Amino acid sequence: MRRANLVFVCLGNICRSTMAEQVARAKAAEAGVVLRIGSAGISGEEHGNPIDPRAARCLLTHGYEPGHHLAHRITRDELGARLLVAMESYQVDRLVTMGAAAGTVRLLTDFVPGREGTDVPDPWYGGPAGFESTLEVIEAAMPALLAETSTW
Repeated sequence: MRRANLVFVCLGNICRSTMAEQVARAKAAEAGVVLRIGSAGISGEEHGNPIDPRAARCLLTHGYEPGHHLAHRITRDELGARLLVAMESYQVDRLVTMGAAAGTVRLLTDFVPGREGTDVPDPWYGGPAGFESTLEVIEAAMPALLAETSTW
């Protein structure tokens, strides 16, 4: 298996990172950008669990396929991705501590004009509005993110 060159990371890999993975796959395909895209969690607590049903419902409502997903903790191989995109600043630090090269880890909001350096709140703790808000941030990040990756 070839190493993913773009990996989205959140806490458990059942909400934000898997939503970002699926949106990025769709947007990359639309733009004709060829990427190996994955997602993972900082924690292994959700290992083997599918995407949160609320996240899947939000994706489907907006025309994205949630895909077949099983959560997992980030692997050593994934830490070597060309770009790791974290949802929260503590995750950036944690990924570097785990072995990722500092220059390869960014926050998702670094790709959203006016939101640079801010965290993407975890929607797991709330209702549907939190998932909608998460999706809005993910979609807003895609143009700049795909522009950066299209030069690889």
